[in-house]
Amino acid sequence: MKKAKSRLSTTDAVKDATAIATMRIIDPLLDFIFDAGISIPELTFLIRERSVRAAARRTLKESGRISRSRVAIITGLPRSEVGRILRSPDYLPVPPRGQNPARRVLSGWYEDADYLAKRGEPAILPIFGKRRSFETLVSKYGGGIPVRAMLDELTLLDAVERLQNQKVRPRARLTVLTGVTNSAIAAVGERSRDLIETLTENVRNCSDPLFEATALVNDADEEMIALIRREITAQGSSFVNSIHSLLNRSRKARTSSSRKNVLPRRMGVTVFYFQDNLQSKRQIDPIVGTRRRKNLRRIDNASDDSKRVKKIQGRAKQKQMQHE
Repeated sequence: MKKAKSRLSTTDAVKDATAIATMRIIDPLLDFIFDAGISIPELTFLIRERSVRAAARRTLKESGRISRSRVAIITGLPRSEVGRILRSPDYLPVPPRGQNPARRVLSGWYEDADYLAKRGEPAILPIFGKRRSFETLVSKYGGGIPVRAMLDELTLLDAVERLQNQKVRPRARLTVLTGVTNSAIAAVGERSRDLIETLTENVRNCSDPLFEATALVNDADEEMIALIRREITAQGSSFVNSIHSLLNRSRKARTSSSRKNVLPRRMGVTVFYFQDNLQSKRQIDPIVGTRRRKNLRRIDNASDDSKRVKKIQGRAKQKQMQHE
């Protein structure tokens, strides 16, 4: 009985440590995902799809066949959903729902005839109004996001431009930050996968670990950082070039007749530099360093109308006095 309790506590400790490690992985991943405009429903969709695929590969490796019941147990997903995913092609389709609200608003602005100008381009809209306005656009496509919050988000992404008289016009259809390219995004996925697979493989297999080492200090001199970065870049480039030559020799060795039937294996080494501010990670003040937004006020159209009426009445009285 005591052994069972100790095993359970060890399992819980490992699970807790794994959860903490996962959170450290997810935090920078979420920043990257938000930059690309992927919403949490879209991310959840992708996780469920990939979870089923990964669990299916595991059951195939363990027993030689894919067990839907086993996959459902591993993932915690309904067996019906497991079957649907396994019957579908193994690719990442865009889910029909759950699109990023900011992207939905921009799509509606560019596609909805109610918000297009005569030539078919997105119209310049007043921020507030009960008819054709940015407020009604956000109400229709923003999924309940307040109009001011949506305007702040699109302005931050440089997707809209605020004009005079409380009007806005779109600058870009996609809410993707400048500098994000397909090749750079592909590299993030490739390098991150390689690093995580190396670390997790070493956790599972301690007898023959893959090489992984880190040089780290927590009190670097700010004035030395530029020099250190240049030196690391130079030494890292030299190291990677020498490793590349070594890997090329392994490719040539495989061309011998005795090794023609041997399946090729993917090998590689990645060197990267990292830097952060420990103080900012330990204590983040959401107020410091942020700009106070300028509150928008609705223009009171009723008061404007009353002023016009008074002007008209005043002109009528002047004309009447002139005739008298």
